[in-house]
Parts: sequence; C-alpha cells; structure tokens
Amino acid sequence: MLRRILFVAVTAAVMAPGTALAAASDNPTPAAETHAEPGNEQRLQSLEERVKQLESTPPPAPATAANSFNPGISLILSGLYANLSQDPANYRISGFPLPSGAELGPGQRGVSLAESEIALYASIDPYFYGMLTYAIAPDNTASVEEAFVQTTALSHGLTIKAGRFYSGIGYLNSQHAHTWDFVDAPLAYQAFLGTQFGDDGIQVKWLAPTDIFLELGSELGRGRPYPGSDRDKNGFGAGTVFAHVGGDIGASHSWRAGLSWLGTSPQDQELSDMNIAGTAVTNSFSGDTRLWIADFVWKYAPNGNPSQTNFKLQAEYMRRQEHGDLTYDSDGALGATNTASYDARQSGWYIQGVYQFMPYWRVGLRTERLDQGTVDFSSNGSNLARPDFNPSKNTVMLDYNLSEFSRIRVQYALDQSREDVTDRQWFVQYQMSLGAHGAHQF
Repeated sequence: MLRRILFVAVTAAVMAPGTALAAASDNPTPAAETHAEPGNEQRLQSLEERVKQLESTPPPAPATAANSFNPGISLILSGLYANLSQDPANYRISGFPLPSGAELGPGQRGVSLAESEIALYASIDPYFYGMLTYAIAPDNTASVEEAFVQTTALSHGLTIKAGRFYSGIGYLNSQHAHTWDFVDAPLAYQAFLGTQFGDDGIQVKWLAPTDIFLELGSELGRGRPYPGSDRDKNGFGAGTVFAHVGGDIGASHSWRAGLSWLGTSPQDQELSDMNIAGTAVTNSFSGDTRLWIADFVWKYAPNGNPSQTNFKLQAEYMRRQEHGDLTYDSDGALGATNTASYDARQSGWYIQGVYQFMPYWRVGLRTERLDQGTVDFSSNGSNLARPDFNPSKNTVMLDYNLSEFSRIRVQYALDQSREDVTDRQWFVQYQMSLGAHGAHQF
C-alpha cells in the first residue's frame, strides 16, 4: 500500500510537466526541445526506481532540540513584614512540646526575607524525571527541601519516587510554602508535623484507571524529621499510607477527599517543654507515634472558568497517639531526671475558605483549634501537666495577584496558642515567581 501511494504521488508530480507539454503540442516547437523530453515509458521506469530507493532507505531519526534535557529553573522570592504584639522568642504551643529546632510560630518582628527557594527540574531520559529544591531561610541558613528522581514510563498507573521529598499525606503537606493561601501553616501542622513532614525515602503511588480520581500511595523513609528522630540504623524509621479520591460535579464544582496514616518510632527525641512551676525543661521521648489525617477540598468556578470568580473550601483533621517512655529533665539541667511511661491522645483541625471576588483579588478566612485530649505522664505527673487549655487561632487575609507569578498579601491573625496570652499578628507579604514553573496540584 505504501509503495502504491508513493508511486502515485511521485508520478503525479513528475507527469504534470508532460501534461502541460501535451496541451501545448498544437503550437510550433523546436525539434531540439521536443527530443529533450524523455518518453513516458522511460519516465515510469525512473519513478519505480525512485520509489524502490525510498522504501529501502530507513526514515531519519526525529531531530532533538539542543535544550530538550536542560533543566527548567524557577526562583521564588518572598519577603515579609511582621507586627506582633507578643515577643516571638517566647512563642510556643501550650501542651504540645516540640524539638527546639522545629519551625513554628510567626517568625521575627519587622522586615525580613521570608523563605525563598530555587528549583531545578527536568526529564533525565524517557524513563526518569528529576527535581531539586533549595530553600533559603530568613536566618540565612539554606537546606535541601526536595531532591528526588521519579519514574515517568511505568505502566498500569504506577509511579515511584526516591530521594528527599515532602510526603503525600494530607492535603497541605506536599505543597511548598509559596503555594499556601495564608502566610503560615495551620497550628495542627505545626504541632503534629513541625510544619511539614519531608523525609529521605521511597514512595510508590498508583493512579486507578477510573473515571473518578483515585490515588493510593505508600512511603518508607529514614524517619529523621519530627515526629520521628534519626536513629542511625539500617532499614526504615517511618512509614505512611494514604488514599485520595475526587471528581467533578457538573461543570462548576470539583472535590477531593483523603485519608492518611503516618507511623514512626522516635528514640531519645528531645522536646522543649514547661514544667508545673513554669520553668523551661528539656525532656526526651522514646516509643511509637501514630498520626491519622482526614482532608477535604471543594472548589467552585462558574462553568469551570476561575479567571473571574472562584471559591475554595479546605479542611483537615489530625489525631495523634503516642506511647512509650518519657524522660523528664533529660539533660540534667534541673537535677531531677526521671523516666516513666507516657501515653497521649491529642487532635487538631482547621477549616478555611478563600474567595476570589473579582479578577486579581482574593479574601480568605481560617479558623483552627487543637485539643489537649488525654495525657498520662505516670510518675512524671508531679513535674509535668497538660494545661486545661486548647490552643486556637483565627486568621483573615487579603491578597492581590497581578498575575500568576506575583502576589502581595495582607494578613491579620488572633493567635491564642499560649495559655493566657493573645498575640495580635499583622503581616504584609510579597511573593514573586521567576523562570519556568510547573502547574500546582489540585
């Protein structure tokens, strides 16, 4: 069939001049010009030879652009002005001790560089994709947020990721800070995950071949970051399982819901706390931590077009269970070191809505709360006690987005994370995105 098509096409192209010559045969023509044209039989033989040559010659390889495998580069520049009614050096979440190096609270007062980041990403070959994200903190420290390779050619909806990456648990956890709808992370994320859980390990995800969105995933990691600790051992120190499902309702509505589980077993995990006398103390925890997360997101855009107006409702609930041994005054600073069993069940949640009421302008409201739950210190109860107080916070924000690459935000929060203390927090933030940047997740 291919030979016949080529033959006909080439014949038509070459015979066209001969047809024109025949049509002009009524006009006198010099004999020399007439004899210069080959006969039809000779022309057909020539065409057959050309078709055979085309069939025997392999097609050329598709050209590859010189920069096909050069990495895309993106840069996020972010700055912040903070006006706080309470000293941020004393910030803590009452009843929820964290490691001394955990990222929590509103940051420093005045003008500062907020977390900025640079990312490089590209296809490695037809089978792998790679990404590196490097973050620069306001205190001039820098760290690798993510550095991973990911498969791109596995069948049956499977994807494998290996390296350092933000876990797929929950909804907000896997998103970089510049994509958040508020300046800071919810209290539940700060209290239970130290703001975000990212680990060194491997992730396997499966996307079901169904009309409705269905994603299942699991991860095994080193378990180094909070709520785990670096145990310097073979094997894995943390594991996760998560499932997400979602879909569309008509042309204007879409949704996603999920359930996640995180398990880790920290050893000698140092925690900064306050004893009954109000004195700062360092304790250490060894045992098992289990965290469950339920998340839900609903989006509305008239006829699927979010450019004029749109609305997003987002909520997550977390519940943590810890069991093991707690050593009070583990560094011996108070001379009262004591180890006893420890058991705790605590929870927290947030709900937020963000409404784009006209092009470029959005307004958002978030309310959140932590529940002290039940905590058993055993014999350490004479030194430690969880207060009869549930931390809470209410936040409102307004931002102006001149384009998808630039944002200016004003935010006010009434933060009651500390017992008997109310922190009135004002923020002005800018975020600018330079260079190539991929689409954000749902």
